[in-house]
Amino acid sequence: MRARIFLPPKSAMQSGTAKTHRWVLEYEPETAKRRDPLMGWTGSDDMRQQIKLSFDTVEAAIAYAKAHNIPYDLEIPAARKRGVKSYADNFRADRRENWTH
Repeated sequence: MRARIFLPPKSAMQSGTAKTHRWVLEYEPETAKRRDPLMGWTGSDDMRQQIKLSFDTVEAAIAYAKAHNIPYDLEIPAARKRGVKSYADNFRADRRENWTH
C-alpha cells in the first residue's frame, strides 16, 4: 500500500495551468489490471486505485501520509521554463530566420 505524492502536470490540450496547484496523494496499484473475458473491459480488484486526495501544500500531504502510516514517494516537478515572446519580433529587420510565407 505505497502512495505517491505529486503535483499534477498541466493539460496538454490547453495552455492554462488550472488544476495544477494542489498536491495529490494517490495509491500505487497493488495488482495488475485484467481484461474481462466476456465484455473485454479492463478492471481490477484494487479499490485503492480510485482514491485521490488533494492537499494545498506538500507538507500537508506528507503529514497525512505519516499520520496514517502510509509509505510514500515524493515526486517534485521540474521548474518550468517560460520563454518571453513578442509578436513584434516576427517583423524585426535583424531577424535570424528567413521569412516563410
